[in-house]
Amino acid sequence: MGRFKAYYKTYKKFKLGLTPQQTLFYGFLTYITAGFLILSIPFLQHSPIDWVDNLFTAASAVSTTGLLTVPLTASYNFFGQLVILILFQLGGIGYLTFTTFIILSTTRKMTHWHQKILQTEFTLPKTLRIRDFIKSVVLFTMIMETIGVVLFFVAFRGEEFTFWNALWSSIFHSISAFCTAGFSLDPNGFTAYLDNGLINTTTSILAISGSMGFIVVTDLYLFFKNRKHQLSFTTKIIFYGFLLLLTLGTILLYFTEPTLLSLSGKDRLMAAFFQSMSAMTTVGFNTVDFSAFSPAILLITIFLMYVGASPSGTAGGIKITTLSAILAIMKSGLQGKKTVTFMRKRIPKERLHIAVSTFIFYTLLLVVGTLLVSYSNDFNFEFILFEVASALGTVGLSTGITANLDNSGKIILSLLMFIGRLGVLTFGLALWYKKQKNMGSLTEEDLAI
Repeated sequence: MGRFKAYYKTYKKFKLGLTPQQTLFYGFLTYITAGFLILSIPFLQHSPIDWVDNLFTAASAVSTTGLLTVPLTASYNFFGQLVILILFQLGGIGYLTFTTFIILSTTRKMTHWHQKILQTEFTLPKTLRIRDFIKSVVLFTMIMETIGVVLFFVAFRGEEFTFWNALWSSIFHSISAFCTAGFSLDPNGFTAYLDNGLINTTTSILAISGSMGFIVVTDLYLFFKNRKHQLSFTTKIIFYGFLLLLTLGTILLYFTEPTLLSLSGKDRLMAAFFQSMSAMTTVGFNTVDFSAFSPAILLITIFLMYVGASPSGTAGGIKITTLSAILAIMKSGLQGKKTVTFMRKRIPKERLHIAVSTFIFYTLLLVVGTLLVSYSNDFNFEFILFEVASALGTVGLSTGITANLDNSGKIILSLLMFIGRLGVLTFGLALWYKKQKNMGSLTEEDLAI
Protein backbone atom coordinates (compact mmCIF):
# COMPACT_ATOMS: atom_id res chain seq x y z
CA MET A 1 0.00 0.00 0.00
CA GLY A 2 2.84 2.35 0.89
CA ARG A 3 4.56 1.65 -2.43
CA PHE A 4 1.32 2.45 -4.30
CA LYS A 5 1.05 5.79 -2.48
CA ALA A 6 4.65 6.58 -3.40
CA TYR A 7 3.98 5.78 -7.07
CA TYR A 8 0.82 7.88 -7.02
CA LYS A 9 2.64 10.80 -5.40
CA THR A 10 5.38 10.59 -8.06
CA TYR A 11 2.78 10.44 -10.85
CA LYS A 12 0.86 13.42 -9.43
CA LYS A 13 4.06 15.45 -9.17
CA PHE A 14 4.93 14.54 -12.78
CA LYS A 15 1.41 15.45 -13.98
CA LEU A 16 1.35 18.82 -12.25
CA GLY A 17 4.82 19.59 -13.59
CA LEU A 18 3.67 19.28 -17.19
CA THR A 19 2.54 22.20 -19.30
CA PRO A 20 -1.06 21.97 -20.63
CA GLN A 21 0.34 21.18 -24.08
CA GLN A 22 2.47 18.35 -22.71
CA THR A 23 -0.54 16.98 -20.81
CA LEU A 24 -2.55 16.83 -24.04
CA PHE A 25 0.43 15.24 -25.81
CA TYR A 26 0.72 12.43 -23.27
CA GLY A 27 -3.07 12.13 -22.96
CA PHE A 28 -3.70 11.42 -26.64
CA LEU A 29 -0.54 9.30 -26.82
CA THR A 30 -1.97 7.20 -23.96
CA TYR A 31 -5.24 6.77 -25.87
CA ILE A 32 -3.37 5.55 -28.96
CA THR A 33 -1.10 3.22 -26.97
CA ALA A 34 -4.06 1.71 -25.11
CA GLY A 35 -5.99 1.32 -28.37
CA PHE A 36 -2.99 -0.33 -30.05
CA LEU A 37 -2.54 -2.84 -27.19
CA ILE A 38 -6.25 -3.70 -27.08
CA LEU A 39 -6.58 -4.08 -30.86
CA SER A 40 -3.54 -6.39 -30.79
CA ILE A 41 -5.52 -8.94 -28.75
CA PRO A 42 -6.22 -11.89 -31.12
CA PHE A 43 -9.77 -12.27 -29.72
CA LEU A 44 -10.75 -8.99 -31.47
CA GLN A 45 -9.43 -10.05 -34.86
CA HIS A 46 -10.83 -12.26 -37.61
CA SER A 47 -7.30 -13.15 -38.68
CA PRO A 48 -3.78 -12.20 -37.49
CA ILE A 49 -2.99 -8.51 -38.11
CA ASP A 50 0.52 -7.07 -38.22
CA TRP A 51 1.50 -4.80 -35.32
CA VAL A 52 2.04 -1.77 -37.56
CA ASP A 53 -1.52 -2.10 -38.91
CA ASN A 54 -2.95 -2.23 -35.38
CA LEU A 55 -0.90 0.85 -34.47
CA PHE A 56 -2.08 2.63 -37.61
CA THR A 57 -5.73 1.78 -36.89
CA ALA A 58 -5.47 3.01 -33.29
CA ALA A 59 -3.81 6.27 -34.37
CA SER A 60 -6.39 6.74 -37.12
CA ALA A 61 -9.27 6.17 -34.69
CA VAL A 62 -8.05 8.43 -31.88
CA SER A 63 -7.16 11.15 -34.38
CA THR A 64 -10.61 10.72 -36.02
CA THR A 65 -8.99 10.29 -39.43
CA GLY A 66 -10.42 7.11 -40.95
CA LEU A 67 -7.45 6.01 -43.05
CA LEU A 68 -6.92 2.26 -42.89
CA THR A 69 -4.21 -0.16 -43.98
CA VAL A 70 -6.44 -3.23 -43.53
CA PRO A 71 -10.17 -3.67 -44.34
CA LEU A 72 -12.13 -2.92 -41.16
CA THR A 73 -14.89 -5.56 -41.17
CA ALA A 74 -12.69 -8.28 -42.67
CA SER A 75 -9.97 -7.70 -40.06
CA TYR A 76 -11.79 -6.91 -36.80
CA ASN A 77 -14.85 -8.65 -35.36
CA PHE A 78 -17.73 -6.87 -33.62
CA PHE A 79 -15.75 -6.31 -30.42
CA GLY A 80 -12.79 -4.95 -32.36
CA GLN A 81 -15.12 -2.60 -34.22
CA LEU A 82 -16.61 -1.51 -30.88
CA VAL A 83 -13.13 -0.67 -29.54
CA ILE A 84 -12.46 1.41 -32.67
CA LEU A 85 -15.79 3.21 -32.20
CA ILE A 86 -14.92 4.05 -28.58
CA LEU A 87 -11.51 5.34 -29.67
CA PHE A 88 -12.86 7.76 -32.28
CA GLN A 89 -15.65 8.85 -29.93
CA LEU A 90 -13.02 9.75 -27.32
CA GLY A 91 -10.84 11.37 -29.96
CA GLY A 92 -13.74 13.36 -31.36
CA ILE A 93 -15.13 14.71 -28.13
CA GLY A 94 -11.67 15.63 -26.83
CA TYR A 95 -9.31 14.76 -24.03
CA LEU A 96 -10.86 15.15 -20.52
CA THR A 97 -14.10 16.62 -21.94
CA PHE A 98 -16.43 13.84 -20.81
CA THR A 99 -14.65 13.52 -17.45
CA THR A 100 -15.04 17.23 -16.82
CA PHE A 101 -18.72 17.07 -17.79
CA ILE A 102 -19.30 14.42 -15.09
CA ILE A 103 -17.43 16.55 -12.56
CA LEU A 104 -19.58 19.57 -13.40
CA SER A 105 -22.75 17.48 -13.24
CA THR A 106 -21.96 16.09 -9.77
CA THR A 107 -19.90 18.66 -7.86
CA ARG A 108 -20.32 21.75 -10.07
CA LYS A 109 -16.62 22.44 -9.43
CA MET A 110 -13.78 22.35 -11.94
CA THR A 111 -10.19 22.23 -10.79
CA HIS A 112 -7.70 24.80 -12.02
CA TRP A 113 -5.79 21.94 -13.70
CA HIS A 114 -8.87 20.89 -15.68
CA GLN A 115 -9.50 24.48 -16.77
CA LYS A 116 -5.93 24.92 -18.04
CA ILE A 117 -6.01 21.71 -20.07
CA LEU A 118 -9.40 22.36 -21.63
CA GLN A 119 -8.63 25.99 -22.45
CA THR A 120 -5.50 24.76 -24.24
CA GLU A 121 -7.31 22.04 -26.19
CA PHE A 122 -10.27 24.26 -27.08
CA THR A 123 -9.13 27.71 -28.13
CA LEU A 124 -12.06 29.84 -27.02
CA PRO A 125 -12.90 33.51 -27.54
CA LYS A 126 -13.09 35.48 -24.30
CA THR A 127 -16.88 35.81 -24.64
CA LEU A 128 -17.41 32.09 -23.83
CA ARG A 129 -17.07 30.47 -20.39
CA ILE A 130 -15.39 27.08 -20.26
CA ARG A 131 -18.19 25.73 -18.02
CA ASP A 132 -20.93 26.58 -20.55
CA PHE A 133 -18.75 25.32 -23.36
CA ILE A 134 -18.12 21.84 -21.89
CA LYS A 135 -21.81 21.28 -21.16
CA SER A 136 -22.75 22.27 -24.69
CA VAL A 137 -20.08 19.97 -26.17
CA VAL A 138 -21.35 16.82 -24.45
CA LEU A 139 -25.06 17.54 -24.76
CA PHE A 140 -24.84 18.60 -28.40
CA THR A 141 -22.77 15.51 -29.21
CA MET A 142 -25.32 13.18 -27.60
CA ILE A 143 -28.28 14.88 -29.30
CA MET A 144 -26.75 14.96 -32.80
CA GLU A 145 -25.46 11.39 -32.66
CA THR A 146 -28.87 10.13 -31.50
CA ILE A 147 -30.61 11.95 -34.35
CA GLY A 148 -28.02 10.49 -36.73
CA VAL A 149 -28.69 6.94 -35.50
CA VAL A 150 -32.43 7.31 -36.20
CA LEU A 151 -31.93 8.75 -39.70
CA PHE A 152 -29.24 6.25 -40.66
CA PHE A 153 -31.41 3.39 -39.39
CA VAL A 154 -34.26 4.45 -41.68
CA ALA A 155 -31.83 4.77 -44.60
CA PHE A 156 -30.12 1.40 -44.05
CA ARG A 157 -33.42 -0.42 -43.58
CA GLY A 158 -34.40 1.07 -46.94
CA GLU A 159 -31.23 -0.52 -48.35
CA GLU A 160 -32.57 -3.90 -47.15
CA PHE A 161 -30.22 -4.31 -44.17
CA THR A 162 -31.36 -6.74 -41.47
CA PHE A 163 -32.58 -5.09 -38.25
CA TRP A 164 -29.39 -5.72 -36.25
CA ASN A 165 -27.04 -4.84 -39.12
CA ALA A 166 -29.00 -1.64 -39.70
CA LEU A 167 -28.87 -0.77 -35.99
CA TRP A 168 -25.11 -1.39 -35.62
CA SER A 169 -24.31 0.38 -38.90
CA SER A 170 -26.46 3.33 -37.80
CA ILE A 171 -24.69 3.69 -34.45
CA PHE A 172 -21.24 3.23 -35.96
CA HIS A 173 -21.71 5.63 -38.89
CA SER A 174 -23.56 8.27 -36.85
CA ILE A 175 -20.72 8.59 -34.34
CA SER A 176 -18.14 8.33 -37.13
CA ALA A 177 -19.83 11.11 -39.12
CA PHE A 178 -20.31 13.53 -36.22
CA CYS A 179 -16.75 13.01 -34.97
CA THR A 180 -15.61 13.41 -38.61
CA ALA A 181 -13.82 10.07 -38.18
CA GLY A 182 -14.58 8.69 -41.64
CA PHE A 183 -14.63 5.03 -40.54
CA SER A 184 -17.09 2.91 -42.50
CA LEU A 185 -18.17 -0.71 -42.15
CA ASP A 186 -18.38 -0.89 -45.94
CA PRO A 187 -14.92 -1.51 -47.50
CA ASN A 188 -15.93 0.78 -50.41
CA GLY A 189 -17.03 3.62 -48.15
CA PHE A 190 -20.26 5.26 -49.27
CA THR A 191 -19.71 4.73 -52.99
CA ALA A 192 -22.77 2.45 -53.09
CA TYR A 193 -24.93 5.32 -51.83
CA LEU A 194 -23.98 8.02 -54.33
CA ASP A 195 -27.65 8.62 -55.21
CA ASN A 196 -29.09 7.94 -51.73
CA GLY A 197 -30.31 11.37 -50.64
CA LEU A 198 -31.04 10.41 -47.02
CA ILE A 199 -27.58 8.92 -46.37
CA ASN A 200 -25.86 11.86 -48.12
CA THR A 201 -27.95 14.43 -46.21
CA THR A 202 -27.60 12.73 -42.81
CA THR A 203 -23.83 12.39 -43.18
CA SER A 204 -23.50 16.01 -44.29
CA ILE A 205 -25.59 17.38 -41.40
CA LEU A 206 -23.63 15.40 -38.81
CA ALA A 207 -20.22 16.23 -40.31
CA ILE A 208 -20.97 19.94 -40.69
CA SER A 209 -22.41 20.11 -37.16
CA GLY A 210 -19.29 18.51 -35.70
CA SER A 211 -16.74 20.33 -37.82
CA MET A 212 -18.25 23.81 -37.53
CA GLY A 213 -17.01 23.60 -33.99
CA PHE A 214 -18.38 23.70 -30.50
CA ILE A 215 -17.53 27.43 -30.38
CA VAL A 216 -20.18 28.10 -33.00
CA VAL A 217 -22.67 25.72 -31.37
CA THR A 218 -22.23 27.27 -27.91
CA ASP A 219 -22.36 30.78 -29.33
CA LEU A 220 -25.57 30.08 -31.27
CA TYR A 221 -27.15 28.35 -28.26
CA LEU A 222 -26.44 31.36 -26.03
CA PHE A 223 -27.76 33.68 -28.75
CA PHE A 224 -31.09 31.84 -29.05
CA LYS A 225 -31.31 31.54 -25.27
CA ASN A 226 -30.66 35.25 -24.79
CA ARG A 227 -31.02 37.54 -27.80
CA LYS A 228 -28.86 40.13 -26.05
CA HIS A 229 -25.90 37.79 -26.45
CA GLN A 230 -23.65 38.98 -29.27
CA LEU A 231 -22.28 36.40 -31.70
CA SER A 232 -18.50 36.39 -31.48
CA PHE A 233 -16.24 37.57 -34.27
CA THR A 234 -14.85 34.02 -34.39
CA THR A 235 -18.28 32.53 -35.10
CA LYS A 236 -18.90 34.96 -37.95
CA ILE A 237 -15.50 34.23 -39.53
CA ILE A 238 -16.04 30.46 -39.31
CA PHE A 239 -19.55 30.60 -40.75
CA TYR A 240 -18.81 32.91 -43.69
CA GLY A 241 -15.47 31.22 -44.50
CA PHE A 242 -16.94 27.74 -44.41
CA LEU A 243 -19.87 28.71 -46.62
CA LEU A 244 -17.60 30.41 -49.17
CA LEU A 245 -15.06 27.59 -49.49
CA LEU A 246 -17.71 24.86 -49.55
CA THR A 247 -19.59 26.68 -52.33
CA LEU A 248 -16.45 27.23 -54.40
CA GLY A 249 -15.38 23.61 -53.99
CA THR A 250 -18.80 22.33 -55.05
CA ILE A 251 -18.90 24.58 -58.12
CA LEU A 252 -15.40 23.57 -59.25
CA LEU A 253 -16.07 19.85 -58.85
CA TYR A 254 -19.47 20.11 -60.55
CA PHE A 255 -18.20 21.89 -63.66
CA THR A 256 -14.60 20.70 -64.04
CA GLU A 257 -14.23 17.10 -62.78
CA PRO A 258 -14.45 14.72 -65.81
CA THR A 259 -15.51 11.66 -63.78
CA LEU A 260 -18.64 13.45 -62.56
CA LEU A 261 -19.79 14.64 -66.00
CA SER A 262 -21.39 11.28 -66.80
CA LEU A 263 -23.78 11.62 -63.84
CA SER A 264 -27.22 13.22 -64.06
CA GLY A 265 -27.51 16.84 -62.97
CA LYS A 266 -28.97 16.01 -59.53
CA ASP A 267 -26.50 13.19 -58.79
CA ARG A 268 -23.56 15.25 -60.05
CA LEU A 269 -24.51 18.17 -57.79
CA MET A 270 -24.93 15.86 -54.81
CA ALA A 271 -21.58 14.16 -55.53
CA ALA A 272 -19.76 17.48 -56.00
CA PHE A 273 -21.20 18.86 -52.76
CA PHE A 274 -20.54 15.67 -50.78
CA GLN A 275 -16.86 15.35 -51.78
CA SER A 276 -16.23 19.07 -51.06
CA MET A 277 -18.05 18.79 -47.76
CA SER A 278 -16.14 15.63 -46.87
CA ALA A 279 -12.76 17.27 -47.54
CA MET A 280 -13.59 20.50 -45.75
CA THR A 281 -15.21 18.99 -42.66
CA THR A 282 -12.47 16.31 -42.76
CA VAL A 283 -15.16 13.64 -42.28
CA GLY A 284 -13.44 11.46 -44.88
CA PHE A 285 -16.44 9.68 -46.40
CA ASN A 286 -16.57 9.46 -50.19
CA THR A 287 -19.27 8.51 -52.69
CA VAL A 288 -16.90 8.48 -55.70
CA ASP A 289 -13.43 7.08 -56.30
CA PHE A 290 -10.79 9.78 -55.66
CA SER A 291 -8.08 7.83 -57.50
CA ALA A 292 -9.96 8.56 -60.73
CA PHE A 293 -10.02 12.34 -60.15
CA SER A 294 -7.97 14.67 -62.33
CA PRO A 295 -4.77 16.16 -60.82
CA ALA A 296 -6.38 19.64 -60.76
CA ILE A 297 -9.35 18.46 -58.68
CA LEU A 298 -7.06 16.44 -56.42
CA LEU A 299 -5.15 19.67 -55.75
CA ILE A 300 -8.37 21.53 -54.96
CA THR A 301 -9.38 18.73 -52.60
CA ILE A 302 -5.96 18.87 -50.94
CA PHE A 303 -6.46 22.61 -50.36
CA LEU A 304 -9.87 22.02 -48.75
CA MET A 305 -8.33 19.33 -46.50
CA TYR A 306 -5.44 21.68 -45.74
CA VAL A 307 -7.80 24.42 -44.53
CA GLY A 308 -10.34 22.26 -42.69
CA ALA A 309 -13.14 23.90 -40.77
CA SER A 310 -13.30 25.31 -37.26
CA PRO A 311 -11.09 25.40 -34.17
CA SER A 312 -12.53 23.55 -31.17
CA GLY A 313 -14.50 21.29 -33.49
CA THR A 314 -13.91 17.75 -34.73
CA ALA A 315 -12.24 18.78 -38.00
CA GLY A 316 -8.51 18.98 -38.73
CA GLY A 317 -6.52 21.33 -40.98
CA ILE A 318 -5.07 24.74 -40.24
CA LYS A 319 -8.67 26.02 -39.65
CA ILE A 320 -10.63 28.79 -41.34
CA THR A 321 -9.65 31.28 -38.65
CA THR A 322 -5.94 30.71 -39.33
CA LEU A 323 -6.45 31.16 -43.08
CA SER A 324 -8.42 34.36 -42.42
CA ALA A 325 -5.64 35.73 -40.22
CA ILE A 326 -2.98 34.90 -42.84
CA LEU A 327 -5.03 36.62 -45.57
CA ALA A 328 -5.52 39.62 -43.29
CA ILE A 329 -1.75 39.86 -42.70
CA MET A 330 -1.10 39.65 -46.44
CA LYS A 331 -3.69 42.31 -47.22
CA SER A 332 -2.43 44.70 -44.54
CA GLY A 333 1.17 44.18 -45.67
CA LEU A 334 0.35 44.89 -49.32
CA GLN A 335 -1.59 48.00 -48.30
CA GLY A 336 1.25 49.22 -46.09
CA LYS A 337 -0.83 49.19 -42.90
CA LYS A 338 0.76 48.77 -39.49
CA THR A 339 -2.34 47.16 -37.96
CA VAL A 340 -3.95 43.96 -39.23
CA THR A 341 -7.70 44.07 -39.70
CA PHE A 342 -10.33 41.68 -41.02
CA MET A 343 -14.00 42.50 -41.58
CA ARG A 344 -13.32 45.93 -40.03
CA LYS A 345 -11.99 44.37 -36.82
CA ARG A 346 -8.42 44.62 -35.55
CA ILE A 347 -6.88 41.23 -34.80
CA PRO A 348 -4.70 41.01 -31.64
CA LYS A 349 -0.99 40.50 -32.26
CA GLU A 350 -0.79 37.33 -30.16
CA ARG A 351 -3.46 35.72 -32.35
CA LEU A 352 -1.53 36.73 -35.47
CA HIS A 353 1.66 35.17 -34.11
CA ILE A 354 -0.22 31.93 -33.42
CA ALA A 355 -1.76 31.95 -36.92
CA VAL A 356 1.60 32.48 -38.64
CA SER A 357 3.28 29.81 -36.51
CA THR A 358 0.49 27.34 -37.27
CA PHE A 359 0.54 28.11 -40.99
CA ILE A 360 4.31 27.72 -41.34
CA PHE A 361 4.68 24.64 -39.12
CA TYR A 362 1.69 22.86 -40.71
CA THR A 363 3.00 23.54 -44.21
CA LEU A 364 6.48 22.36 -43.21
CA LEU A 365 5.06 19.10 -41.83
CA LEU A 366 3.08 18.58 -45.04
CA VAL A 367 6.19 19.06 -47.19
CA VAL A 368 8.50 16.95 -45.00
CA GLY A 369 5.89 14.20 -44.64
CA THR A 370 5.42 14.01 -48.40
CA LEU A 371 9.18 13.95 -48.93
CA LEU A 372 9.74 11.12 -46.43
CA VAL A 373 6.92 8.95 -47.76
CA SER A 374 8.12 9.56 -51.35
CA TYR A 375 11.60 8.25 -50.53
CA SER A 376 10.52 4.66 -49.93
CA ASN A 377 7.21 4.41 -51.81
CA ASP A 378 6.89 4.48 -55.59
CA PHE A 379 3.49 6.05 -56.27
CA ASN A 380 2.37 9.09 -58.24
CA PHE A 381 3.46 12.25 -56.43
CA GLU A 382 -0.06 13.71 -56.31
CA PHE A 383 -1.33 10.50 -54.69
CA ILE A 384 1.34 10.63 -51.98
CA LEU A 385 0.70 14.32 -51.35
CA PHE A 386 -3.02 13.55 -51.12
CA GLU A 387 -2.52 10.77 -48.52
CA VAL A 388 -0.15 12.91 -46.44
CA ALA A 389 -2.55 15.89 -46.52
CA SER A 390 -5.38 13.53 -45.57
CA ALA A 391 -3.41 12.13 -42.62
CA LEU A 392 -2.17 15.47 -41.29
CA GLY A 393 -5.61 17.02 -41.75
CA THR A 394 -7.21 13.97 -40.04
CA VAL A 395 -9.50 13.62 -43.07
CA GLY A 396 -9.43 9.97 -44.13
CA LEU A 397 -10.00 10.44 -47.85
CA SER A 398 -7.70 8.21 -49.90
CA THR A 399 -6.64 7.49 -53.44
CA GLY A 400 -6.23 3.86 -52.41
CA ILE A 401 -2.47 3.68 -51.80
CA THR A 402 -2.41 3.73 -47.98
CA ALA A 403 -2.77 -0.04 -47.60
CA ASN A 404 0.16 -0.55 -50.01
CA LEU A 405 2.62 1.72 -48.22
CA ASP A 406 5.66 0.14 -46.59
CA ASN A 407 6.00 0.12 -42.81
CA SER A 408 7.97 3.36 -42.72
CA GLY A 409 5.24 5.10 -44.73
CA LYS A 410 2.55 3.77 -42.37
CA ILE A 411 4.48 4.94 -39.30
CA ILE A 412 5.00 8.41 -40.82
CA LEU A 413 1.28 8.73 -41.55
CA SER A 414 0.47 7.50 -38.02
CA LEU A 415 2.69 10.23 -36.57
CA LEU A 416 1.10 12.86 -38.82
CA MET A 417 -2.40 11.77 -37.77
CA PHE A 418 -1.38 12.09 -34.12
CA ILE A 419 0.07 15.58 -34.71
CA GLY A 420 -3.01 16.59 -36.70
CA ARG A 421 -5.37 15.60 -33.90
CA LEU A 422 -3.24 17.18 -31.22
CA GLY A 423 -2.85 20.34 -33.29
CA VAL A 424 0.47 21.39 -34.81
CA LEU A 425 0.87 24.33 -32.43
CA THR A 426 0.10 22.21 -29.36
CA PHE A 427 2.53 19.58 -30.63
CA GLY A 428 5.25 22.18 -31.12
CA LEU A 429 4.70 23.75 -27.71
CA ALA A 430 4.67 20.33 -26.03
CA LEU A 431 8.14 19.61 -27.45
CA TRP A 432 9.87 22.97 -27.44
CA TYR A 433 8.07 25.34 -25.08
CA LYS A 434 10.36 27.31 -22.78
CA LYS A 435 9.49 29.93 -20.22
CA GLN A 436 10.21 33.39 -21.52
CA LYS A 437 13.44 34.83 -20.22
CA ASN A 438 14.40 38.44 -19.76
CA MET A 439 15.11 39.85 -23.24
CA GLY A 440 16.28 43.26 -22.05
CA SER A 441 19.90 42.62 -23.02
CA LEU A 442 19.06 41.80 -26.66
CA THR A 443 19.59 44.51 -29.27
CA GLU A 444 17.14 45.10 -32.10
CA GLU A 445 18.43 44.58 -35.67
CA ASP A 446 16.79 45.43 -38.94
CA LEU A 447 15.99 42.64 -41.42
CA ALA A 448 15.46 43.35 -45.12
CA ILE A 449 12.28 41.69 -46.44
